Amino acid sequence: MSESTAAHLDRHDTIRAVAYADGVLRLLDQRELPFTEVQIECRNAEAVAKAIRDLAVRGAPAIGIAAAWGVVLQAGLLDNAGHPVSVAALASTFDTLNAARPTAVNLAWALARMRAALVAAKNDPLHALTAEARAIQDQDLVANRTMGGIGASFFTDGIGVLTHCNTGSLATAGFGTALGVIRAGFAAGKIKQVYAGETRPWLQGARLTMWELVRDRIPAKLVADSAASHLMKSGAVQWVIVGADRIAANGDTANKIGTYQLAISAKRHGAKFMVVAPWSTVDMQTRHGDDIEIELRDPAELLSVAGRRTVVAGADAWNPVFDVTPAELIDVIVTERGAIEKPFGPGLAKLAGTRD
Repeated sequence: MSESTAAHLDRHDTIRAVAYADGVLRLLDQRELPFTEVQIECRNAEAVAKAIRDLAVRGAPAIGIAAAWGVVLQAGLLDNAGHPVSVAALASTFDTLNAARPTAVNLAWALARMRAALVAAKNDPLHALTAEARAIQDQDLVANRTMGGIGASFFTDGIGVLTHCNTGSLATAGFGTALGVIRAGFAAGKIKQVYAGETRPWLQGARLTMWELVRDRIPAKLVADSAASHLMKSGAVQWVIVGADRIAANGDTANKIGTYQLAISAKRHGAKFMVVAPWSTVDMQTRHGDDIEIELRDPAELLSVAGRRTVVAGADAWNPVFDVTPAELIDVIVTERGAIEKPFGPGLAKLAGTRD
């Protein structure tokens, strides 16, 4: 990577949504963006779990990072009160954080790392937990930069790309997964135009992804979710680039609701489909997408916009927030360990045996 390209990438990596210091975890409240930048201060694990449940912090990697710091916060409270910091003492903390969101595997992965660090700690468990949480966060940022370069290597010059939901700095330690690939592709002069789907019902694409892209001065246009197929039919999109909340061992991928229909449309219109996620999102214990639990949220989220009801009283709604894209509709999966093309099963199994 040239110095100019590296500097260009640095200009696109200025947002930090999760920041810990001196016993306080500060989260950029993503419910308030793009118009207000509000920091939530969490001082215990329950506050972190609530922020995860309420979508104040969101995005699979960011959820895992926040949960890791939630363990540190609770361990600090125990230590300050003179109580032992142990697996038994933190058992309810691990359970509370793990139950906050069911679909994203990064949450359970990060908590498993924290538990292992605690078990291995000898003299200073609080220090061991703090170091492990910091490592989880720092390693995610490095992984995102790595994935950006790997993903961008697949692009030709002058392409148009479509992305869904928010997979940028707000959803990670920084830089982003799918949006990190877009940042790297733009910095390399390969991406001419970005299209972002609005992503109902929480409008993460409209509120968050467009905020990041405009902030980075990357040419971007918002499109209604229902306009995506028409856009692809026009020939404006060569790649659809999305993140993931869980990737099964066969390559089936759970991501924000609406991803599956984008993959179907991409296949129909000849656009390539790329999934970008850190290795922590790959769940080799889940054989295929049918085994992935899909989170159902409050129907009120679909019946309202920004807290104001838009649907007639008495109406009901079905509100799954993820869907599963079958592996056969995906062209490439990018992780920090490398890129895998079909068939995904053998490639994922091979990468599972490597170390970062």
